[in-house]
This record gives sequence, structure tokens and C-alpha cells, in this order.
Amino acid sequence: MLALAGYDFLLIDNEHGPASLTESVSLLQAISGTNVASVMRVPWNDPVYLKRALDIGVESVMIPAIETPEQAVQAVRACRYPPAGTRGSAYQVVRGASYGIGAPDYRETAADNLLIICQIESRLAVENIDAIAAVDGVDMLLIGPNDLAGTIGRLGQLDHPEVTALVERAERGIQQAGRKLGSIAFAGRTFQDMFDRGYDLIAASTDMTLMRDAALGEVAAHRARNG
Repeated sequence: MLALAGYDFLLIDNEHGPASLTESVSLLQAISGTNVASVMRVPWNDPVYLKRALDIGVESVMIPAIETPEQAVQAVRACRYPPAGTRGSAYQVVRGASYGIGAPDYRETAADNLLIICQIESRLAVENIDAIAAVDGVDMLLIGPNDLAGTIGRLGQLDHPEVTALVERAERGIQQAGRKLGSIAFAGRTFQDMFDRGYDLIAASTDMTLMRDAALGEVAAHRARNG
């Protein structure tokens, strides 16, 4: 339903969401009949999980808590076949390579067709933003404001000046490096406000918030009229 609604992408959240990779295949099958791109947020910068996520056919991976250029290099290498990386070879049979039907082409084009998103979620990551953004293969850096605020003792205080300063430092570093910039709409900003600031990707809502807010609104309207 969400894919048919016309979003540019859908995020399959395997970091905070309960879905397994098996369940994620079903989500990818639902998305595949539309023009919507698939993004998977993996649980961690884990080369084994990244390998398996790519093998089931996700078009983009979002990797949490990248804090150093070394971690960014590890993430990129986990997503690339040798000699550019360390991704294990199973393109002869996996869903991502059309079960081997398109295997030779997949082997040659997989890296070019994959969007790698690294999440910036800590003070240390912001301090290293220039070096992280300089890593070849990192296509986008996505600022995670909630966890970023938490690392300076300001969890939930997304409009605090210290949090704002860190976010703005990250924005400048990412944009000056010529990398794509992503985040969520936060601190009272709309997704349009974020695009006007130069963001390239905004995760505007979740399935839970869309359903929750619609349900609360419907119930509130009923109670206000009928008690």
C-alpha cells in the first residue's frame, strides 16, 4: 500500500524494527511491483549482515553509528566484491542477482547500482565528519538527530543550541564534501524545510506514526462530538 502511494523510497528498518531477513524478502517482493526504491537499515556495521541484505536484493543500505573513517571504509568494503571489497560471492544463486539468471551483469554492476548511506549519530562522528565524508564509496551521510543529541546528554532536546550546533557542523561538512545529505524532519521542521536547507533525502514518516496519528485523530474527533 505504501509503495503504491508513490513514495520515492521505503525504508525496511532492521535496526529498530522486528523484521528478519526472511520477512524482509516479502517486503521487497511487495515493493518490486512498483517504482519505489528499497532501503534497508541494517542492525549494525556488520559485514555478515550487509552481505546477506545485499544478497536478498536491497537497493540501498543504511548503516548505523559510523563514527570514524575506518568504520566507513569497513562498511563500503563489506558491500563490494573483491578486489574492491570483501563481500562473499553468491551472485550465481541469490535473489539480488535474479537467482543467477543475470549473474555476470550483476557482478559487474552491483557496486554502481548500490546506494551506501552512513549514519552520523554521535559527537565523535561529527568531529570526524570531513574524514568520513572523504571515504570513497560513501554516497550519502544521514544525520540521526536523536542519538546525536543523546551522546551529549541532550536526548530528546532536539532544539537545544548544543544539538543544533552539532547538526549544522555535520551539514556543512557533508555538503562541502559533495556528498548527499539525509535525515528525518525534526525540531519542528517539515520535510520541505529540510529540502530547503539542502537535504537530498528525508525519511518523513513511519508506518507506525501514520497509523497512530490517524487513529488518534479519528478517536479524538469522535469523542469531541459524541463523548
